[in-house]
Amino acid sequence: MTTCQKCIRTGDIENIGKTARHGTFFEMLGNFSFGDYFKTEAIHWSWEFLTEVVGLDPDRLYPSVYLEDDEAFDIWNKEMGIPKERIFRFGKEDNFWEHGAGPCGPCSEIYYDRGEKYGCGSPDCTVGCECDRYIEVWNNVFTQFNNDGHGNYTELEHKNIDTGMGLERLAVVVQEVDSLFTVDTNKALLDRVCELAHTKYQENHETDVSLRIVADHIKSCTFMISDGIMPSNEGRGYVLRRLLRRAARHGKKLGIEGKFMAELSKTVIALSKDGYPELEEKSAMIFKVLSEEEDKFNKTIDQGLAILADMETEMAKNNETVLSGDNAFKLYDTYGFPIDLTREILEEKNLSLDEDGFTAAMKKQKEQARAARKTTNYMGADVTVYQSIDPAVTTEFDGYGKLAEESEITVLTTETEIVEALTDGQAGTIIVKKTPFYATMGGQQADVGVITAQDAEFTVKDTIKLQGGKVGHVGYVTKGMFKTGDTVTLKVDKENRELTERNHSATHLLHKALRTVLGTHVEQAGSLVTKDRLRFDFTHFSAMTDEEIAAVEKLVNDEIAAALPVETMVMTLDEAKKTGAMALFGEKYGDSVRVVKMGDFSTELCGGTHVDNTSSISAFKIVSEAGIAAGVRRIEALTSTGLMNYYKEMEKELHEAARVVKSTPSGLTAKLESMLDEIKALHSENEKLKSKLANDSLGDVMNQVQEVNGVKLLAVQVKDVDMNGLRNLGDQLKEKLGEGVVVIASVQDGKVNLMASVTGEAQKKGAHAGNLIKAIAGLVGGGGGGRPNMAQAGGKNPAGIPDALKKAAETVQEQTK
Repeated sequence: MTTCQKCIRTGDIENIGKTARHGTFFEMLGNFSFGDYFKTEAIHWSWEFLTEVVGLDPDRLYPSVYLEDDEAFDIWNKEMGIPKERIFRFGKEDNFWEHGAGPCGPCSEIYYDRGEKYGCGSPDCTVGCECDRYIEVWNNVFTQFNNDGHGNYTELEHKNIDTGMGLERLAVVVQEVDSLFTVDTNKALLDRVCELAHTKYQENHETDVSLRIVADHIKSCTFMISDGIMPSNEGRGYVLRRLLRRAARHGKKLGIEGKFMAELSKTVIALSKDGYPELEEKSAMIFKVLSEEEDKFNKTIDQGLAILADMETEMAKNNETVLSGDNAFKLYDTYGFPIDLTREILEEKNLSLDEDGFTAAMKKQKEQARAARKTTNYMGADVTVYQSIDPAVTTEFDGYGKLAEESEITVLTTETEIVEALTDGQAGTIIVKKTPFYATMGGQQADVGVITAQDAEFTVKDTIKLQGGKVGHVGYVTKGMFKTGDTVTLKVDKENRELTERNHSATHLLHKALRTVLGTHVEQAGSLVTKDRLRFDFTHFSAMTDEEIAAVEKLVNDEIAAALPVETMVMTLDEAKKTGAMALFGEKYGDSVRVVKMGDFSTELCGGTHVDNTSSISAFKIVSEAGIAAGVRRIEALTSTGLMNYYKEMEKELHEAARVVKSTPSGLTAKLESMLDEIKALHSENEKLKSKLANDSLGDVMNQVQEVNGVKLLAVQVKDVDMNGLRNLGDQLKEKLGEGVVVIASVQDGKVNLMASVTGEAQKKGAHAGNLIKAIAGLVGGGGGGRPNMAQAGGKNPAGIPDALKKAAETVQEQTK
């Protein structure tokens, strides 16, 4: 197996641009063996590839091995003819691959000598030196041990090969250029950056750093977005945002006017689309993401400049020339203002910043975040930023009768800390005094929507209920800035709320219908209600029959058609019990509860939101019913818009199926039954013909039976028979043979099929079909195995069949001696 993997490496992002060999994006080429070949073949083939296929000078290649790997050393020295002084032994840090417990093993790398001009000038400069002269172009990992996690190593029964080779590194060597940035594809991109910046490469070191950063980062970002990664403040999305903003920052340093990242991305796509066609297919999305993120960054810079100006004014009042570390960190962390930009602006005004203070603030934040992840509260749950909020803060929910509200922001948080402001592009949580947003509870999924203020907007992706009666609106700022104390307008997404309400009200009707059809033993055991569908778990002892499902569906649809009024009443728990209201499973209720009544059909305790009349639900359809645990069943169902979309999709598939078989929807069943009968008859006829052809091609082969150590062996080749046909032939030949070993080879569509079959008596004498196949499969360029009585293999070298059949006799002789 061979692979080409797109890789993003950001462990040393601060070095990107400063050196000629660091890059964030690269393509890792690899080939792998899973028990088919090991050290000898891997070493021979790696040398053959580099010297004969790629054409590198063998005298400039130097292998290395793990310090204790004498086997690899001997292969390089005795089989490959590499002098001992040209083979380097390195320790575990360099030449042993492992990742904690599990499979691991030594490595054998191959280095290329680029010449003295890339060296460090030291008389001791040789393979392993940190300079750019000797560059690793190949790494064979010999996975042959298992590490138990305590430093104890045992041999693996099935040893493997994992080879890695960086495409860009190989290109540097083959094209004889000085760095990753000047191989042909990257050089073309670098030239485009120079063109936009009206400058030249390798004339000024500081300019070169920025040119390399922009070129490298825009390539990485283009590939990341094509893989579906979106800018965010966590995980892979944070890596993308960091690279984007770093590129934008250095574009400004180069003096590139206006937005430029989407324009540069066009060059990346043009250079790489042949190998990665998805780049061109997703180009519109890539350009849009780059443009929007660049816009956000430009606004961040404008906001940061205003805040930094205020800090400078305060410094002037106090006759200070050094910006405090806390203020520098606040600019960086709260407002997303890059620290190097802060430093540069201050230096232009003969000011500076407290670097140690900034580092200390950064370290403190990381330690707090790390501690928060590791700490648990007295309930055993992870401590979150929300538990740092003043317990006196509460939120009133008033969204039963309205979808919009004006309120005041009481708390703002990021994922790790309480903050005074959230700005453009930041993810976080907004807490207000009063909200119309329903937080996820009782199976009903949360409201989504927007929160707006003057020139600012926050998209609410989730609404969560927090300790102490607080409601958190979780999302991200799409423009502007929000500060604690701001008056904001909260607007719930009307369509999302209404569709969710329809599905929620339908679960109440479903609950009562199940109790009516199946019995009063049915109790709710969980639910999920979204805008798209509903899921309802209930206690029941067996799968529902088609008739029971139909009866439940009819009952629910009858109550929808009856247009029952839906009333909501607030009363004490005792009063609610007197009404006969059903309580939800495992719920804890306060002194006052909400009772939802749908005509005289259903009465339940429920804190969720509902339709005003059951007719709003439109229709109801069960799409699945299944068991999820002992005595618990699950129904998934659709209503209103979700159901209409389902029917449209089913109708589309029905018409497509009818078109494919040249029928109409009404005649589809009859057409399919006719086709299945025809296929069955053709299959039977085909099998008979294949069997006859196989027998005919075989002819009389019993005169080819050999006797090996008292075991009969029949090893023959037949024409154009698939693996199933070989197995049938093997059974027939075993009957004729009586006791012994049958090996059959055939070529079909240029590929080799091998089959071995061993009778019981032959097995007793030592014959083993699986080991036999494994011994001969390599001669036809393949691999395989199987049980002692039957095994099979495939290969891609038909010319090797005569040798394989000859080897079969030798193997049986070895097995039975």
